[in-house]
Amino acid sequence: MSTVLTKSFPQEKPIVANAVRGKKRVLIVGGGFAGIAAAQALKRTDVEITLIDRRNHHIFQPLLYQVATAVLAPSEIAAPIRQLEAKQKNLSVLLAEITGIDLRARAVEAICPGIGSRKLEYDFLVIATGMRPGYFGNDEFARFAPGLKNLNDAETIRTKILSAFELAESTDDEKERARQMTFILVGAGPSGVELAASIAHMAAVTLRKNFRKIDPAKSRIVLLDGGARILPTFAESLSRKAAKRLTKLGVEVSTSVKVEKVDDQGVIAAGVRIPSATVLWTAGVSASPVVKMLGTKTDRAGRAFVGAFMDIPEAPNVFVVGDAATMSQDGHPVPGVAQAAIQEGRFVGHVIANRVRGREDGQPFRYRDKGNMAVVGKNFAILEAGHLRSSGFVTWLVWAVLHVLTLPQLQNRFRVQTQWFWSYLTGQRSSRLISEAPRPPAS
Repeated sequence: MSTVLTKSFPQEKPIVANAVRGKKRVLIVGGGFAGIAAAQALKRTDVEITLIDRRNHHIFQPLLYQVATAVLAPSEIAAPIRQLEAKQKNLSVLLAEITGIDLRARAVEAICPGIGSRKLEYDFLVIATGMRPGYFGNDEFARFAPGLKNLNDAETIRTKILSAFELAESTDDEKERARQMTFILVGAGPSGVELAASIAHMAAVTLRKNFRKIDPAKSRIVLLDGGARILPTFAESLSRKAAKRLTKLGVEVSTSVKVEKVDDQGVIAAGVRIPSATVLWTAGVSASPVVKMLGTKTDRAGRAFVGAFMDIPEAPNVFVVGDAATMSQDGHPVPGVAQAAIQEGRFVGHVIANRVRGREDGQPFRYRDKGNMAVVGKNFAILEAGHLRSSGFVTWLVWAVLHVLTLPQLQNRFRVQTQWFWSYLTGQRSSRLISEAPRPPAS
């Protein structure tokens, strides 16, 4: 087991997380599903909460792939974290990045943009920093194959996809044109499947009549995975249906294939070079570096092993939730999905509330699986909830309604609903913007 970090912070006046004497200080690091759920669960508790994030917004990650493929604009799936202050009087938001944690002193060091290093003290600490792309020890792949975890990633991918078509149109080299029109996705989980299907629809419908020299519908979209089948967290029958649907959309699905190299010319998979200008990483994930600062035991992805109350053994007043944590239930790991993160955040909020009020912790955490969904292009989605398994158009409608209803703001729901309706009728996408001029391939 790792040792607890005992970094000594510079001698400076600490930022106390509350201004009212006697109130317990709750410090929440991360403004994703888990962090916000924890904060909201403490709304009626006599504590002072500081929610820290290095970004000023919360994103609805299940629709991030639609930003990456120009269906939605970034603002349509994001909401400012700071707006929580208006709704919750015991909550303050701080834009900062964590650089150190001292468990013994119950203090966190953070860098505030334009201000510098600050020390924040706490009585309860909640780490909800989520995940980042993981390259299985091949971090050099990141330069050529961006992952999809935040808005910056989504805009980078959107630019790469749209630029590839522009460069294919402008070149007279047939081999280079083919390379530009080949899109490779590494990892066939929900993100990879949804992204591949959306790119296929963009090429076949949205862009088809937009070019003179090229036919975007002739693009090659390749989905690679090292596992035996796509969507391994779903039942095998649903996995087969999703694979069949992808094939119908024109996506080449290759499983049991290991990617050995990613560079500026494409990938080498199973010893075969596949030339491509756009390689997207939708495979592994790893925990935020903040988890390592706790000095607690972690799994191979860097997630902290937590106890029955989502706390760590080194400090029972420190909790890790969401994708930053790992725990087993009935012999299986709790899945890294939004619903699990929300449930864990709420649970920890209630545990802290009980401890502040001098009550017992109650029952240990138990994840309640409300089902798992994935959309595979227009008019088709799959659903698994207990013994219920469904696929097709009706399931797609259910997926659409649920996702609209769970968006963070009313204005997000209205905008997304309107854009989806327009896109469904016309096939057009409203956010086909390239942030900078596409660059030709290096010679």
